Amino acid sequence: MNRYPLWKNLMILGVILVSLLLAWPNLYSQDPAIEITAARGVEITKASVSEVRTALDTAGVPVKDIERLEGGKLLVRFAASNDQLKGQEIIDRTLSEHYHEALTQSADLPGWMRALGLKPMNLGLDLRGGIHVVIDVDMEAALDQALERYLGDIRTQLRDAKIRYLNVTREEGRIVVKFADAESRDAGQKALKREFRDLALQASEDDDKFVIQANLPPAEQKQIKDFALEQNITTLRNRVNALGIAEPSIARQGDRRIVVQLPGAQDPGRLKEMLGATATLEYRLVDTEGSVTDAVAGRVPVGSKLYSERNGKPILLKRRVIVTGDQITDASAGFDGQSGTPAVFVNLDGQGARRMRDVTTENVGKPMAVVFIENRTTTETIDGKPVKTTRKVEEVVSVANIREPFGRRFQTTGLDSSKEAHDTALLLRSGALAAPIQIVEERTIGPSLGQDNIDQGILSVVIGMTLVVLFMGFYYRVFGLIANVALVVNLVMIAAVLGLLGATLTMPGIAGMVLTLGMSVDANVLIFERMREEIKNGNSPQASIAAGFEKAFSTIVDGHVTTLIAAIVLFSFGTGPVKGFAVTLIIGLASSMFTAINCSRALINLVYGGKRLKTLPV
Repeated sequence: MNRYPLWKNLMILGVILVSLLLAWPNLYSQDPAIEITAARGVEITKASVSEVRTALDTAGVPVKDIERLEGGKLLVRFAASNDQLKGQEIIDRTLSEHYHEALTQSADLPGWMRALGLKPMNLGLDLRGGIHVVIDVDMEAALDQALERYLGDIRTQLRDAKIRYLNVTREEGRIVVKFADAESRDAGQKALKREFRDLALQASEDDDKFVIQANLPPAEQKQIKDFALEQNITTLRNRVNALGIAEPSIARQGDRRIVVQLPGAQDPGRLKEMLGATATLEYRLVDTEGSVTDAVAGRVPVGSKLYSERNGKPILLKRRVIVTGDQITDASAGFDGQSGTPAVFVNLDGQGARRMRDVTTENVGKPMAVVFIENRTTTETIDGKPVKTTRKVEEVVSVANIREPFGRRFQTTGLDSSKEAHDTALLLRSGALAAPIQIVEERTIGPSLGQDNIDQGILSVVIGMTLVVLFMGFYYRVFGLIANVALVVNLVMIAAVLGLLGATLTMPGIAGMVLTLGMSVDANVLIFERMREEIKNGNSPQASIAAGFEKAFSTIVDGHVTTLIAAIVLFSFGTGPVKGFAVTLIIGLASSMFTAINCSRALINLVYGGKRLKTLPV
């Protein structure tokens, strides 16, 4: 009696061994490291690794290890923080501006662990230190900008349709078009309804004038707001990546806010400069007649300008700008309907569409380039004082041939892959912020405070487990020691799952872990008390063990399920620390059910199963 079949014991043992393996990386110390990321269009090669190693060796900076990571990244490990800071200066001088360096921490794992893809748990901002910023997006400004675009487009559409109108104005969140007679108004309404299906048009008469009111329906307003929020998130992500910060987190919060978390960053001033930077895009024709070689030598043709692509290759463009990024209303990635190759679809406003149509009609078959322009502000310390300098960066991000005349909506082809098309579309959309932003909350957590939080969290877990272990061992004797083993297995499983899922451990997460350990012990207490009741009722020790687990099972499940429902609600509606608490609690509840019922039962069966017992040491 009270024996598990061999396969079940092996299954439980296998789960425990796998959990130990996955949790093992958390025991290794964190090395100061530098993560090097290449900009779009640039790759980190073996030559880049050799260049970095040679530069550090020449400067006398000791390096622990250099390895290439997935995603085209390079990780340089150091033994001390001072070497890390010196190495950053050397690498920054050695590599070009197409590479970004990020100070980070990396676990000193053995090679076989890295080969298996094992990783320790990610530490949250409160444990690692960094910057937490909450940004509010001005949705009213986004709607105003949309109305301004429609205002120009309506004027253009009426002029192209040769419909006479008195004026087009914007009044109280809507566009008002006035005509001199009913015939012109009806013709204008028909033309506008055909072109602008997203607008709600309403005809009326006011002071002997015939009027069309154009309103943004609620669905269109929501789409504009969502687009503005997502575009701002993409813009901010691109700008934060330029800071060279490892593992940044940029997420949507509610209907109009963005949360930016930068682990390891300690310069909020630089962050504000980057978030507030302005950027734009320009479309220019490629100068196919001028000589790029002569331009590089300093002999640039009149009416042209020398640029560089993102891979450093020089290219000669016309000085005349076709359209700018301010005239782009939308951009999306897709595939060309004829060739099936990746393409980027761009929408322009009325003025930009007219300009693009005129230029492309005259230049079919010629290449056109997309230029990304950004004014980057940096702060340097001169004579002990911070001095801000602004540098204008101009890069060619895409070049494609004009296949036929186009205007308001067109596609850019000649891209290597669908991923590049997707990245280009994001870049076109994120060249500038879609709506103004305002930082409404800012917190900076120092690395020393983060380490203090880690120490306090570990101390709380150790104290809690020690008290529980002492109580269980004293009160329930051998059975208490078995419960303690299950408790340790539960903790190992939580760490293993957190590392496997790539979840982030925060201080609230540690609180959830401690709460889970308490619930795990509570489940064992219920089982052991049931055993005591069975023994008092005169049942045999073996029957009492079986009855204890069977009768306590439903109570344990009910308690865990109700707590699980609360944790799921917290995860669904909570943000930030609340989510961290909920994630750890959900994982802990699942592992607690396994350890309290299966692991404890397996150990008790191994120790007492099949034996003739006179008493039960519980």
